[in-house]
Order: sequence, then C-alpha cells, then structure tokens
Amino acid sequence: MEFKWLNQGEINISGDRIEMIAPPQSDFFCNNGAVSADGITPESLCNAPFYYTEVSGDFVMQVKVSHDFRDTYDSASVMVMVDLRNWAKACFEKTDFDTRAAVSVVTRNGESDDANGCNIAGNAVWLKLCRVGNSFSFHYSEDGEKFYMTRFFNLPAGETVKVGLLAQAPTGNGGARCYERLSIEKGTVKNIRFGV
Repeated sequence: MEFKWLNQGEINISGDRIEMIAPPQSDFFCNNGAVSADGITPESLCNAPFYYTEVSGDFVMQVKVSHDFRDTYDSASVMVMVDLRNWAKACFEKTDFDTRAAVSVVTRNGESDDANGCNIAGNAVWLKLCRVGNSFSFHYSEDGEKFYMTRFFNLPAGETVKVGLLAQAPTGNGGARCYERLSIEKGTVKNIRFGV
C-alpha cells in the first residue's frame, strides 16, 4: 500500500515497527466552543501528522501502539477520514484523569465529541478499526487476541476513505509514538461490534 502525509511528520520504519514523532501542541480536534474555568478543554487543532493510505470498501485495520505518556492527551492513535470535517480516531491516550485509556473521538460536520473508554494498566495496546459500509467500529486489546469494542459510529463516507496512523501531543512537548505489526485487510466482518 502507498502511504501519504496529511501534515508531514518525522517517521522511522524498521521492519514491522513504525515510529512517528508527535510535534508539540499537535492534535486533531474540532472544539464546538466548550470552555471551562478549571481543567483542560482541547482547543481546535488539525495539525497532527497523519500517515495514511486510501482504502476502498470494507476493511479491518489493526496495529499495536505504545508511547511514554508524558503529557495530558499524549496519544498514539489510528484515524479514518472522509475529509477535514468528517473523521474519527481511536487513541491510546494519557487522559486528563491521569489514566491510560482507550479514547475515541468522532467528528461530524466539523464538530468533535470525546469519549474516554476503558483504563489500561500497561504502556502498549492493540487498536482495531472495522468498516462495513458507512458504519465503523473501534476496538482495543491488551494481548492482540481478545478485542473489546469501544465505539460504534457512522460517517458520511464514500467508497474510499483515508486510513492510517496519527501521532498527537495537544498540550505537551511531543515525543515518539510507536506502531507495530500494522495490517489493513480488505473484507467484511460478520459482526462489526465484535470486530470479526
């Protein structure tokens, strides 16, 4: 598969391991205007490096991700994009609750939501993305075998979408994000909620 950049980034590929650098203050998030007197509310940014390929039809994408969780919202992520106003990402993220969690964001018509999923003890996790028509699902696994769904959603997708790896550091100084054993297989899962 041929990969391209949206927001050119630094990358090092060695065998089945991809390392990307998340630049400081980099993210994909479209804030709808929510603010708070206390705490951190993500600002609108679409500047994180997205290393993607174009995939037509149904598919399953899977990759093992890890990083060092230094700053709030640091994440190694996967993303599916229709265009800059319609996209979704699954993140292994340092949350503002100081946990490591499977987090998802779905953006429709230029407005993002944000949903923290399960907390995860380690510094590595498997992320999976499935597509069936205009329906998508995100899953995570701690062992690469048993996956659990974190999100089911729909996007106004055409036949072909952009799918790939996203490295973000919205509030911090950035750093390395590791992706291992990336696979993208065309085909339709029997159960999108189970990812198989």
